[in-house]
Amino acid sequence: MKQVKSLKDIEGISNIDREIHSATHDDILKGLTTDVYFLRTLDILESMKLEDSIVTAEIFARKPGIFAGIEEVKAMLKGKDIEVWAVDEGESFEPKDTLIRIKGPYSEFGVFETAMLGSLASASGWATASKEVKEACDGKPFLCFGARHVHPAVAPVMERAAVIGGANGVSCVLAGSMIGIDPTGTLPHAAMLIAGDTLDVAKAYNEVSPEDHKRIVLVDTFKDEVEESIRIAKELGDKLYAIRLDTPSERGGVTPNLVREVRSKLDINGFENVKIFVSGGLKPEKIKLLSEAGADSFGVGSYISGASAIDMTMDIKEVNGQPVAKRGRIPGMIENKKLKKIF
Repeated sequence: MKQVKSLKDIEGISNIDREIHSATHDDILKGLTTDVYFLRTLDILESMKLEDSIVTAEIFARKPGIFAGIEEVKAMLKGKDIEVWAVDEGESFEPKDTLIRIKGPYSEFGVFETAMLGSLASASGWATASKEVKEACDGKPFLCFGARHVHPAVAPVMERAAVIGGANGVSCVLAGSMIGIDPTGTLPHAAMLIAGDTLDVAKAYNEVSPEDHKRIVLVDTFKDEVEESIRIAKELGDKLYAIRLDTPSERGGVTPNLVREVRSKLDINGFENVKIFVSGGLKPEKIKLLSEAGADSFGVGSYISGASAIDMTMDIKEVNGQPVAKRGRIPGMIENKKLKKIF
């Protein structure tokens, strides 16, 4: 099926039956995730012989953030008879800053407005949340553990955006592969619950792991976190990189006092080298408190994955060289020194 440009192009595609209810790459690149009114617009413009009017369109955000998602937009626009400028991924932006400028026949790119805005809005929202986490960590590393909170089709998109925002690693296998880094993480409670004892799992974990693997053991499944930390540290010795605190909310979650106690007891017993990795519903404010208490690194999930999309808008600013705008907006192009021509 070719790229859709008319309502006629979508006749007969109803009742698509899929086991996984998400758009494929082909669906997106063919324009099938557009809002139907853009196809109606193209039909109307064609009837008026205006579909190939040369327009300049600009995309801006409605609140500040970190820019992400341009690579997918480039894939949608690749090979079109247009010129495109954009700011770099990872750049900060303010409300109404021009983030992307597109110039060319409207029929070349108009159908992709929905998909472009959605890609940018979601990715920029996730990247912005990740940047807030990075600032709270104040130089200490954190991993993105958010894949379980979003649809699997977009988990790699979310975790890639998290890395753009500042995450030091991701847990999703596909995300790591796409980014070009090894996925990383610790162990789930499932291992301990199935085995029945954290120490037994720690021993097996140590035996099956490569020499250079950083062994991080979860210590809140069965016993007091301090007691379990000392047990594991005595067994693994220098092989233990860190213990992980993920105390559930039913027991008050991970608190600064718990982190201080674990740190103190580890040090007293000669395990100053063992680091403390913390996870479990972390937000920037709590990260700061736990960091001050002695936490060394963090696993952050829902704060990033659940971040609100940053609304994006595309306005046509020129038609055949003449400045235009809807009421309330400024006609003509809005300059941004961060824009770079990408094709």
